[in-house]
Amino acid sequence: MSATEFHVESLLGIAERLRSAGCVFAEEEARLLLAAVSGPAEIAAAVEQRVAGYPLEHILGWAEFCGLRIELDAGVFVPRRRTGLLVNEAAALLSADPKREHREGSEPVVVVDLCCGSGAVGAAIAFRIPGLELHAADIDPAAVACARRNIGRVGGEVHQGDLFEALPPAVRGRISVMVVNAPYVPTGAIDSMPHEAREHEPLWSLDGGTDGLEFHRRVAAEASEWLRPGGHLIIETSERQAGGTSSILAHAGFAVRTVRSEELDGTVVVGRARP
Repeated sequence: MSATEFHVESLLGIAERLRSAGCVFAEEEARLLLAAVSGPAEIAAAVEQRVAGYPLEHILGWAEFCGLRIELDAGVFVPRRRTGLLVNEAAALLSADPKREHREGSEPVVVVDLCCGSGAVGAAIAFRIPGLELHAADIDPAAVACARRNIGRVGGEVHQGDLFEALPPAVRGRISVMVVNAPYVPTGAIDSMPHEAREHEPLWSLDGGTDGLEFHRRVAAEASEWLRPGGHLIIETSERQAGGTSSILAHAGFAVRTVRSEELDGTVVVGRARP
């Protein structure tokens, strides 16, 4: 059997196994697995992991996000396609910001990716809008180690700690855009999440408290101190929880609007700080 024939036979066999296990994009996943590993033993092990419900991105060691290949370690939150809406809104605001005009001696525009996980959102924003001063932060050491590789490629810095405690004091009052993908799944809904998330992503990257909005309250309570006048806070939420997130930001003094993308199946709430 030629190498080409072996590859085709392997592809078809792997795709069938994945399809039987419930993988919707079985042939695409089979191609990715075959490209990621070499040798029959390694291929067999990777397929067994996937059939058992291990996230494809953790097996591959990367995730596609907003056109970028984001390095991803096992146990780190997998960036979702819907989170691209955070990137789109941040890039639109930054592109329209007159403070982004490059003037000799002017300070760079500061962007913060809070609860950054792998750093996918911050990296994607910096890739679209060069020249930013980018900071990212997360409480999880594994996520921080992963984010430092992804954010480092675009010249940003990653800090470890609990929300604003992680940020350097020098950015207080200077942040133009803060993007937040904090956990927002209600505690009682965790058990109904897909197996991949429940079993292979850390609970603290999913659980948003009783109503899912605990972290949104914590972020909104302090964000104004860190944003520049007229700066923006953008929080990912669910379509069902958008009203609650909006109320939290409005109560904290932000001018609020909600953005929904049916294409991405994503929802974000955008708050503008007082000028």
